[in-house]
Amino acid sequence: MIDFDVEPEFQKQIDWVERFTKDEIEPLDQFMSVGRRKDGSPLDGDSWGVIRRHMSNLKQQVKDQGLWGFHLGPELGGPGLGQVKLCLLNEKLGKTRMGPSLFGCQAPDTGNMELIAHNGTEEQKKKYLEPLLAGDMHSAYSMTEPHAGEPGEFICNAVRDGDEWVLNGEKWYTSNGAGADFLIVMAVTDPDAPLLERASMFIVDRDLPGVEVVRNVHNIGTNLRENYNVKGGGGHAYMRYNNVRVPRENLLGTEGAGFVGSQTRLSGGRVHHAMRAVGVCTKALDMMCERALSRKSKGQHLSELQMVQQDIADSYIQLKQFRLHVLYTAWLIDKTKAYTQEIRKEIAAIKITAAKVNHDIIYRAIHLHGALGMSNETPLGEMWMSAPQMGIMDGATEAHKSNLAKLLLRDYEASDDLFPTYHLPKLIEKAQDKFEAMIDAA
Repeated sequence: MIDFDVEPEFQKQIDWVERFTKDEIEPLDQFMSVGRRKDGSPLDGDSWGVIRRHMSNLKQQVKDQGLWGFHLGPELGGPGLGQVKLCLLNEKLGKTRMGPSLFGCQAPDTGNMELIAHNGTEEQKKKYLEPLLAGDMHSAYSMTEPHAGEPGEFICNAVRDGDEWVLNGEKWYTSNGAGADFLIVMAVTDPDAPLLERASMFIVDRDLPGVEVVRNVHNIGTNLRENYNVKGGGGHAYMRYNNVRVPRENLLGTEGAGFVGSQTRLSGGRVHHAMRAVGVCTKALDMMCERALSRKSKGQHLSELQMVQQDIADSYIQLKQFRLHVLYTAWLIDKTKAYTQEIRKEIAAIKITAAKVNHDIIYRAIHLHGALGMSNETPLGEMWMSAPQMGIMDGATEAHKSNLAKLLLRDYEASDDLFPTYHLPKLIEKAQDKFEAMIDAA
């Protein structure tokens, strides 16, 4: 039986997260979006120190609830909740910008934790994983390249030289690359090997000679001048590796296992991203309903207009269908404890759906708000950016559709007959043979 219910004690934790998000994290999001006093004056260093201490206090409250790093298993000091419970928590955090950081489950750190936990040596775990888990270090994942996101086209390479690997090449959209303490870099180590054995992963300290941030790329809507601030955190760094000498012991996992190992961080992350998308869309639907009941056009509230009612109904249906599909996928993972072919199909499906649901619901919300929706004075503009992001990050929608179709087709066989197996004349003839024999035998 499929059951998404949780025990009462955990429901209390979900309820606490919902209150904590509304009372503490959302106001912090709003303050950080401006970062100034009401009179327009900037905050000085002491003022920012107060904010940082407040954030540390919020993190401690999360830890006191036993929810710090809630995506982690007990072997890494986490609660080991399982995917369904993770989804229910991520649904709440999806409504905020700062939430994942305050709960110790901010990408790309989360995926990198899993990579090092699964593939790292004891020395790597002590040096990189433990401070990452504690929130004392931050990391980045450097995989995509400027010319292509397809692994078969990667040219960034690493060559052995004694006890070191020499890393050369460029990487694109390395989230948090400018502010990271270290990066996990995918590099080709054997260009002549089969595709899945061609690359390896390396832990690269940010301060190694030759590690360069070319630009700190930001999302659509951000002024281009921000891209040239290469010292701050945030953003998606355009990285260049110029003869970076990486110690031999910083190879993560085995040589040639980079592509296979990368799936460790991507599969579970896609489920979490999808459930956070549910949170975003829930927030958009809430805003749509409030505005429809509040705004008038030609003497009528928008909520009384059939086209608006249709948009609200369509949004609710899409959201509920998507949410249940994500929870079903999470339930399957909890049930099997492995990323089987069946689960890979569902992960691909929710990854595809996430982009469309985000696009449809948030667009309807923007449209209903009119000029206000097009302004930067509601959360909708920033939320709108999640739609194209969902269609690109962790694999393009088109790639997932192709892979999903291939996985689905494995469960079917071609018909050798001139007509398909469901051709009615043939089925009717078989049915006639069956029942005529029954009649004749009576």
